[in-house]
Amino acid sequence: MANSPQAKKRARQNERRFAVNKARRSRIRTYLRKVEEALASGDKDAAATALKAAQPELMRGVTKGVFHKNTAARKMSRLSARVKALG
Repeated sequence: MANSPQAKKRARQNERRFAVNKARRSRIRTYLRKVEEALASGDKDAAATALKAAQPELMRGVTKGVFHKNTAARKMSRLSARVKALG
């Protein structure tokens, strides 16, 4: 348990940061799920549109420190390859 004032403050900050990051991660996963659903339905136009909407969200997650840069790049690469293969 945090005893010093600084440790208590850090615990409060960590809780807030955790909540923000959790919301951000959930939002990004929603965008990725929309791409997956469009891919599953076989609709290339919908998949391409969903991918275009997901890309900035994923990159924003990188700049905010939610995802690693390579993780986001790998996800985008794999999704775009699958969208391209639909054609």
